[in-house]
Amino acid sequence: MASKLPTVAIIGQANVGKSSLFNRLVRSQQAIVAREAGTTRDNVIGRVEYKHHSFWLVDTAGLKDPSDEFEASIQDQITEAADIADVILVVIDSSQYTSDQDRIVAKKALRSKKPVLLLTNKADLKNSLPIDEFKNLGIKKIIRTSAEHNNGITEVLDEVIELIPAKNEYIPDDVLRISLIGRPNVGKSFLFNTLAGKQQAIVANIAGTTRDVNRVDVRYADRDIQLLDTAGMRKPGKQEVGIEKFSVLRTLQAIEESDICFLLMDVNELNTQLDQRIAGIIDESGKGMAIVVTKWDSVEGKDAFTRDDIAPTISRTFDFTPWAPLIFTSSVTGQNVTKLFDLALDIDARRKQSTKTRVLNDLLQKSIQRHPPAGLKNTHPKLRYIVQTDTTPPWFVIYGSNLRFLHWSYKRYLERQLREIYNYTGTPIKFSFRDEKQIKANREKEQKEAAKLAKKPEIE
Repeated sequence: MASKLPTVAIIGQANVGKSSLFNRLVRSQQAIVAREAGTTRDNVIGRVEYKHHSFWLVDTAGLKDPSDEFEASIQDQITEAADIADVILVVIDSSQYTSDQDRIVAKKALRSKKPVLLLTNKADLKNSLPIDEFKNLGIKKIIRTSAEHNNGITEVLDEVIELIPAKNEYIPDDVLRISLIGRPNVGKSFLFNTLAGKQQAIVANIAGTTRDVNRVDVRYADRDIQLLDTAGMRKPGKQEVGIEKFSVLRTLQAIEESDICFLLMDVNELNTQLDQRIAGIIDESGKGMAIVVTKWDSVEGKDAFTRDDIAPTISRTFDFTPWAPLIFTSSVTGQNVTKLFDLALDIDARRKQSTKTRVLNDLLQKSIQRHPPAGLKNTHPKLRYIVQTDTTPPWFVIYGSNLRFLHWSYKRYLERQLREIYNYTGTPIKFSFRDEKQIKANREKEQKEAAKLAKKPEIE
């Protein structure tokens, strides 16, 4: 199986502090926090990194009177969150006795058969009730929290990571996973069906027909390939309340699970900001990528000139991912569709190629000689040596000193030099920088602490 980030959903009534907890857990201000009940109308998705674990955190809208059609859709969101989540955090206000609504939320969570934690928030308030008052909800693990004062947050994270696998805890296999990513109605399902050779997805002219991630296993060139067809991602302001928010989450999960992503763009509507945002997410995730222009058959009078005219415009828009190849396709005529499989296999091979340390260090020294890194007075960065530490994506670690003064443009320069020697078409490459002085200081600090502990007399 390929890796897939677990999902943790926060559910509960309005105004119990879910958004504040969300912000604490992701350590950023992504959700709107206000005194008025029901401020969070949509789900907010954030990625949490903690102690070698990583997961998606989903903040859902509050549960209110279902007689209101809009509020009923919020109930649907909570049901959907419970379905998609690996762990559910039920949040209640610890200064209030449990209500019927709290019991509904708890029942929905427990019915999902997923691990459930109860967070009794606002525990810093003077009228906060003891934990025993909330045992009637039937949730075994109860944690007192105060989002405002950052109390109980570490305990919540520690409990969550006990329930989810650590990073890279998966069984590697030889299946190449390719996801079709893009805005709604750019032809993902049509291309998915053409690649699969059979009708798997529902194809319609209505944007957003695909709600879930469709999968199909195919074999090509003696390789097992799994295709993932995702629902389209819309701009945040254009997302419908309810299920579509989870389509975005499923798309993010599909990107995480994939080896290679085909970013699809309709030839009649190219280069939108959202396409750039999606490309940025794929790049950040370290996945292989190709930009696939669809519906090429719909262009009148197309020829090589038209293609040569369009390609530079696309390249300028995606100048932050210059390594992503560009291909023009038509699912109607079948143009270049089979080439997508060849392209994916080619990108996969490039992602897995290893390098020789000697060649890398020759490259580093020549790059420095041609263009030494700039710095501040008496604090010029010194780059001593480079090693490759990982593949898929290729990852390089550079050791030296004063590396915090290294400008981001110099990192781009080093990447260009590396790509000239090794063909990394279709894949991002990652760099880490290790400051030897800092490493030495950390080691000395650890040794001093260990020596102090060794000197302490044992208490019998």
